[in-house]
Amino acid sequence: MKRLFFTILSLSCFGLAQAQDAAGSDASALESRVETLETRTSTWQKIAARLPRFSGYVQAGYQYSDEASTFFLKRVRLSLAGDIVPKLDYRIQFEFCTPRLVDAYIRYRPFTQLGVKLGQYKVPFSTENTDYIPTRLEFVEYPLALQKLMGFSDVCGLSATGRDVGATLSGGFFKRDGYCIVNYDLGVFNGAGINTKDNNKTKDFVARLTIMPAQGLLLSGSYYWGEYGPSCFARERYSAGVCYDRGPLVVRGEWIGGRTGSADGEFRSDGWYVVGGWRAPHHLTPVARVEQFTLDTSDRSACLQTNYTVGLLWTPVKFLRCQIDYTYEDYAASHSRNVVAVMFTGMF
Repeated sequence: MKRLFFTILSLSCFGLAQAQDAAGSDASALESRVETLETRTSTWQKIAARLPRFSGYVQAGYQYSDEASTFFLKRVRLSLAGDIVPKLDYRIQFEFCTPRLVDAYIRYRPFTQLGVKLGQYKVPFSTENTDYIPTRLEFVEYPLALQKLMGFSDVCGLSATGRDVGATLSGGFFKRDGYCIVNYDLGVFNGAGINTKDNNKTKDFVARLTIMPAQGLLLSGSYYWGEYGPSCFARERYSAGVCYDRGPLVVRGEWIGGRTGSADGEFRSDGWYVVGGWRAPHHLTPVARVEQFTLDTSDRSACLQTNYTVGLLWTPVKFLRCQIDYTYEDYAASHSRNVVAVMFTGMF
């Protein structure tokens, strides 16, 4: 009887040991699989972090004026951006309406106080050209003074969407609550517009200083000096502005002036704009803008244009913007004009 008891006990212990060994083996296999999966996931995350991020938008609409009416495609853009290594990134943006490359740059930001950008991109001049991209701007059109004095449909003949080819140093100081109180940009550009090599030996210089004493409040000043064309005609620009954009309220204004040389001699231009808007409930933002632009300040009575614009921006979903603007254009030397524009922006 005792022999039978010990035999049963021995078999039980042997079976328990075998079960424990099997369980240990299964646990080891599971741990190995988990480690392999974690390694593969980490490798994929590293690969995915280096892949370009695609984004873009389409802006289409309809415009009616006293003289004509038309449907239009304003912008159709595709953008690729990504990180090469930490603190080194790039961006490429292509325009399909008038097929051309609008942005292509690499940027290195080793410190908050110092970063460098090289390639083709927005010239750091004025508040709206630098900080208000088309998918953020509350109006269908940019202000006249910005269009005429910073390379959109410039009085010197450039049509470059506010961009150029060059290099910029930028940075910020006195960081507080996630933003820097003082920021600067110092840039050197060709001065010939986008996708264009320089056509003279001089380079254009731009400097911008912004001060943010409180969150949402921005004071800015910009200066641009350059020469354009083979004849090296002068192209000098300067601006000063203030902007408050936080919560439901947006208010900003800016004055822009310039000196432009030509075969007929130099002339000075200037203009200003004031914008006000309120982000109301239901994703509605009523806005208004008053602006003036004088092509040649030596004869304001013949060259002054004043625009009064009221508009409504509606964002029913995150990636869709619907805008309608009414503008009364008052020309000092000719008849006034009424313009109504409707534009839809779809983003991805």
